[in-house]
Amino acid sequence: MNATAIILAAGKGTRMRSHTAKPLHHLAHRPMISWVMQAGRDAGITDITIVSSPEHDDLHQAVSGQAEILLQTEQKGTGHAVLTAQQTLQNIPADSPVLILFADTPLITAQTLTQLRDRLSASQQGADICVLGFETDTPTGYGRLKLDAASQLTAIIEEADASEAERQITLVNGGIMGAKASVLLSLLPQLDAANAQGEIYLTDIVAAGHQAGYHVSHLICEGDELTGVNDRNQLANAEAMMQQRLRAAMMASGVTMTNPETVTLSFDTEIGADTIIEPHVIFGPGVRIGQQCSIKGFSHLEGCNIADNCAIGPFARLRAGTELGEQVKIGNFVETKNARLETGAKASHLSYIGDSLIGESVNIGAGTITCNYDGINKHQTVIEAGCFIGSNSALVAPVTIGAGSIVGAGSVITRDVAADSLALGRARQTQLAGGVSRTAKTPDQDKL
Repeated sequence: MNATAIILAAGKGTRMRSHTAKPLHHLAHRPMISWVMQAGRDAGITDITIVSSPEHDDLHQAVSGQAEILLQTEQKGTGHAVLTAQQTLQNIPADSPVLILFADTPLITAQTLTQLRDRLSASQQGADICVLGFETDTPTGYGRLKLDAASQLTAIIEEADASEAERQITLVNGGIMGAKASVLLSLLPQLDAANAQGEIYLTDIVAAGHQAGYHVSHLICEGDELTGVNDRNQLANAEAMMQQRLRAAMMASGVTMTNPETVTLSFDTEIGADTIIEPHVIFGPGVRIGQQCSIKGFSHLEGCNIADNCAIGPFARLRAGTELGEQVKIGNFVETKNARLETGAKASHLSYIGDSLIGESVNIGAGTITCNYDGINKHQTVIEAGCFIGSNSALVAPVTIGAGSIVGAGSVITRDVAADSLALGRARQTQLAGGVSRTAKTPDQDKL
């Protein structure tokens, strides 16, 4: 059965102290709301509606074309937010499962959403309403799930409205819930704002549904999945949990991390089996690494594609557009950008390679730079197969070094070099006999 997700994203997020809409703050280089949407899609939910605020133009642009956007012009609570999607609810089958998600709960998994959807879709003993909850020894701040003697959910009590006895309950509301479309359409208009916050609580449909004879259920999951983000500290905590999750998945796929807690991954990082990641490596977006590579410590990679059996770092920076063939070596303090290095090429230390095409088995000496920018435009450097570039050379683009050529150390190359040539572009050495003694100071001169 098809399911619909309604993602609530209209909150002002004032505690973030940001000009950016809260759902657009990133975890692992991906907006929080995108994590929620992806979990929904992975759970088989194809219809997604986002309830947002008219003030969140940046959010609307970010998700345009990915979901239906509805505007909640007045923030009167979560129940009122779902009512904003009343027309959407009327246009789907009455028994269709509807999952109510939150844009600031980015750690929810597809597996849990699948269980929630299935609980509502079951042909027998299926729930009309189902709430995600978790057990905690520190329930302060959460609504409490109130069960009857048969362990059936009868109500969710918000902490501000809870009695002292109810506040001792350790089974708490995770926020996310699901219900059949017809149940939401029946119960939501009945809710009122007679509570401590003066808001229409979505959670009140649990008590209303129980009283109306609907089958109300709850599903217990890991508390980490229901972690909400309201400020920068909580964002950092969520980032740490997301990184732990990503690292665990990566290692389970056959990647070695010698000190996992120091490695930072992006949501889309791909690393092949038997690759070893040393400590303090950062992966930005768009990184794909093949098998049996070595990424040494303190390296930073983004937007790059690395083939099998490559060695990177330590202290290397691979920027967007870097493409490495097999068995390429990028050593310490080497930076690459928009550069393709073919099989077996090496830049072992202290070099900048930008806007370049480097052929097979090229050796780039220490201190070599490709001078790709003339102050207005970028230009390409081409080094054909088998070349040897001497240390401390400057290759002023646009320039091509022909196959099998040697560039002498310390050269400045401004013109193309033919294949199988020795290119020297440096001043002739001058030597003055006795020059040291003629220019040396006497001890008395040093005192002047």
